[in-house]
Amino acid sequence: MTEAAHVHFRRHRFPAEIIAHAVWLYYRFPLSLRDVEDLLAERGISVTFQTVAEWAAKFGLKFAHQLRRRARGHFADKWQLDEMVVMIKGKRYWLWRAVDANGYVLDALLQSRRNKATALRLMRKLLKGQGTIPRVLVTDKLRSYSAAKAELMPGVEHRSHKGLNNRAENSHLPLRRRERRMMRFKSARQCQRFVSTHGQIANLFLLHRKHLNAIDHRQLRTHAISIWHETAGAIAA
Repeated sequence: MTEAAHVHFRRHRFPAEIIAHAVWLYYRFPLSLRDVEDLLAERGISVTFQTVAEWAAKFGLKFAHQLRRRARGHFADKWQLDEMVVMIKGKRYWLWRAVDANGYVLDALLQSRRNKATALRLMRKLLKGQGTIPRVLVTDKLRSYSAAKAELMPGVEHRSHKGLNNRAENSHLPLRRRERRMMRFKSARQCQRFVSTHGQIANLFLLHRKHLNAIDHRQLRTHAISIWHETAGAIAA
């Protein structure tokens, strides 16, 4: 019997399965590029961490785009918005993020300002990406949110209170762990690319395990892994 031919991405010598697995390891777990290199080496796959970085940058966005298209319209109609400080080469940036009522990341936007114009840009990006208007918008007491919402979505209920926005604030924690593991982001472009990819892959494997029994969790995890393989296969086709 002859071994089945491996599917390859165009102009790449490693099979698509290996590349997709390396990208999955990097974005799914708080691993460094060298950690992924060592995990692949243990399985007899000899690649450098620079190659893993190129795979993550090139294919991560492609996978995230496919996952975003697949999930569009399936999020809750209650959106929570928040922003966190990111220091890049000594300069302060603001990472604006939106999650739904279940903690799934809707989108993220890195900006150097924290004002109405930036809030407008985030909301326009959300409306375009989700293709729908939320029922409720939850934010902290930053007035830029109120001004932007009044201009774009005047009929949407707005709840502005720091205590109601805990889910959005907690969504920053996984990114903070990755930021420490990466020893901070090297550029604004790298940060935006990473958060755009990381959020979509994190959504796929966010299973809310504490609310599931073991059997249901295994089934959902198997389904998430199959979707990941389908996504990689669609790009390789």
